[in-house]
Amino acid sequence: MSNCMDGLIDANEGSTAITISNSHFTRHNDVMLFGASDSYSPGAMIQITVAFNHFGKGLVQRMPRCRWGFVHVVNNDYTHWMMYAVGGSQHPTIISQGNRYIAPPTLFAKEVNKWGIAEVRQEGYHQAKPGSFVTRLTRFSGALDCFPQRPC
Repeated sequence: MSNCMDGLIDANEGSTAITISNSHFTRHNDVMLFGASDSYSPGAMIQITVAFNHFGKGLVQRMPRCRWGFVHVVNNDYTHWMMYAVGGSQHPTIISQGNRYIAPPTLFAKEVNKWGIAEVRQEGYHQAKPGSFVTRLTRFSGALDCFPQRPC
């Protein structure tokens, strides 16, 4: 997914039980936004998992940005960003496990996480694999190479 008019993936208005996995993201500013507004408190019901994704070249921020709710960010590969990778505001709970962050060379972009009012837990590897496994876990992320009338 890349180069869209607005956010690549937005979950709002109380959307829940969402998994975003095995995707490859490039060339975009606002990648993911969970919860549309700081004032929409029903967003506290959001439950989202972001797993086994590759966040690649040309991304700026929001991988994801979370307002409200519960978000599990697990075994993702963050190799590029221009502002920050994961952010939160309005009291989300974000559990980050087994992600690999390779910071860009610019001093301004060394911030991996940007927190407003958020509860963040960088936890061990209960069901997540250690960050050293991320390359293997995400190597096939992205679009399937499928053709009509043939198995993928």
